[in-house]
Amino acid sequence: MEASPHATLNAFLNAVAAGLLLAGRIHVKAGRYDTHKKIMIGALSVSALFLISYLIYHAQVGSVPYPWQDWTRTLYFIILVPHVILAGGMVPFILAAVWFAWKGRFDRHKRLVRFVWPVWMLVSVTGVQVYLMLYHLHP
Repeated sequence: MEASPHATLNAFLNAVAAGLLLAGRIHVKAGRYDTHKKIMIGALSVSALFLISYLIYHAQVGSVPYPWQDWTRTLYFIILVPHVILAGGMVPFILAAVWFAWKGRFDRHKRLVRFVWPVWMLVSVTGVQVYLMLYHLHP
């Protein structure tokens, strides 16, 4: 199955978000808070663009079924199901983390981000994995 340019864009945005999330974490751990802030605003922006693009794409094409009936189908759903559940539930937590940082409530921000960051990273990375499995990793 050939990937549409829109699906490829979505995977690219997920990959960029994951890279920015990793860079943001590295900078905050190093105490470079201004750089961390800029990078995380970038991650939030890229993720928002992804969400808009994703909703437009799936409004046009609907659900894209996994085309193969071999062992990779089980693996695909093992990746896809948590990806969808976590992606659907994480938006309010990301917004809360941003709100706490914006208001200077860094104690609450840090407490929340301890859980939000790994989930956001997982959703970004598994979004790329889902794309690769659908369009590129099967003979």
